[in-house]
Amino acid sequence: MVDNPFQTPEAQILRTHQAEIVSQHLRDLLTDPSRPRSMTLTAGPLTVDFSRMLGNTTTLELLGSLADALRVPERLKAMVSGEVVNVTEQRAALHTALRADHDAHITVDGADVMPDVTQTADAVSAYVEAVRSGARRGATGERLTDVVVIGIGGSDLGPRMVTAATRSHHTGHVGVHFVANVDPAELDTTLAPLDPASTLVVIISKTFTTVETLANAATARTWLVDSVGETGLTNHVCAVTTAVEAATAFGVPEDAVFGFRDWVGGRYSLSSAVGIGIEFAVGPEGMRSLRQGMRWVDDALLADPWQPNAAVLLGMLDIWYTEYFGATTKAVIPYSQDLALLPSHLQQLQMESNGKSVTADGRPVAWPTSPIVWGAPGTNGQHAFFQLLHQGTTLVPVDLIGVDSIAGSDRANLLQANLLAQAAALALGRTATDLRAAGVSEALIPHKEMPGDRPSTLIWLPDLSPSSVGALVALYEHATAVAGFAWGINPFDQWGVERGKELAGDLLPAVAGGAIPDDTDASTEASLRHLRGS
Repeated sequence: MVDNPFQTPEAQILRTHQAEIVSQHLRDLLTDPSRPRSMTLTAGPLTVDFSRMLGNTTTLELLGSLADALRVPERLKAMVSGEVVNVTEQRAALHTALRADHDAHITVDGADVMPDVTQTADAVSAYVEAVRSGARRGATGERLTDVVVIGIGGSDLGPRMVTAATRSHHTGHVGVHFVANVDPAELDTTLAPLDPASTLVVIISKTFTTVETLANAATARTWLVDSVGETGLTNHVCAVTTAVEAATAFGVPEDAVFGFRDWVGGRYSLSSAVGIGIEFAVGPEGMRSLRQGMRWVDDALLADPWQPNAAVLLGMLDIWYTEYFGATTKAVIPYSQDLALLPSHLQQLQMESNGKSVTADGRPVAWPTSPIVWGAPGTNGQHAFFQLLHQGTTLVPVDLIGVDSIAGSDRANLLQANLLAQAAALALGRTATDLRAAGVSEALIPHKEMPGDRPSTLIWLPDLSPSSVGALVALYEHATAVAGFAWGINPFDQWGVERGKELAGDLLPAVAGGAIPDDTDASTEASLRHLRGS
């Protein structure tokens, strides 16, 4: 491993190139009619348009060369082959196995993992179908018409996002609801309109020790028992966990406990049993379609020649903008209300993966890593923060997500027109000359002038089918891993999350009215006394 990935010859060549192209404004680059064709790639059913990036086809080639020099392809091959790439936890990161062909053979520690992957997927599908068909019912004989999925983080964000995104492909057999926040408001408002006799509660926690999840699960358990009794509880609970004994002690029957392995990272896990909520919504066939869409992108990842590849270049753009342009943030704007939760999912996927300040071997980094990821659906975001994107002093690269099938109606046409207009306005800006030609007064020209040269990547889905949404998820999963490998960090651990959990456990007795620990800092002690009204 190099001491600094941006002191390699390839990185220096790219830096020289950046100094040459930085003076080329996007309004000039976009006059080339061949540019869109030469800078647009596909990833399964997705179309990824890089033509509004800061750079040209040479930039893409040099980013690929840098990825080669930093051994990104080698590390991607190690990842999909089941080698230990999560070095701090000595684990594989084999989420691609979850959607591999069932006749594939992928080994971890010398054992083929695919029979277990296939068996678990089939067991989840059989369980979901039994509930949906009415073969598996509540304790009083009623059909289970609502499913409440309780998890947090990777056990919630991805499945919740995909379930919302695929709304138009739901089967309608059951209503699917997600609860993550330990704030009583979320669970209380979710349960309020439901009937316990026709509700199934799914608890997702790898170790069955996640504090927030278990707190919500305990409340939901009481709600169920008050209606169907202890003996009827087993008809109304299901779990996705590796801790079978803890789940059965909670009241979950063994045939309703579905596991996953430690090489499945939470934020990469929605194609595992963790995605059971998705499967309840779109059905087993829809879940197979989701995995197929992910597999299309997986298969393209290591195609020979692997360059150009949309996922690799999308990941390398994070390198390009953070290291070479000083960007510290990027926005994700889906022009689809059904994709409204995509920015939230990507916040965890990318910032929890790549928000690191040490290399994979523990040395401090001397270069920027993950940008801050944020966003909201268009057109809502246009009336909230696009002012800063167009005229602010901060460079914010933007991913714009469009859906081809949103078309036909006046409102759909207006949505698509806004997507295209914002991409153009970000890139082209508006010059003083343009404003004068439009009759704008000299006094207002400084206020209305827009610099442009603000980069964006357009990602087009043909529709919001499970396969298309699955492809989008896989595209970002691989882009995240690519950027992490290029930065020289471990994109599969999340030690920074753990400390807050530990402190919360230490402070819980004091928040509940117990003694304040002697080693509590002055500010925390003051806040505890505020909560006590003292």
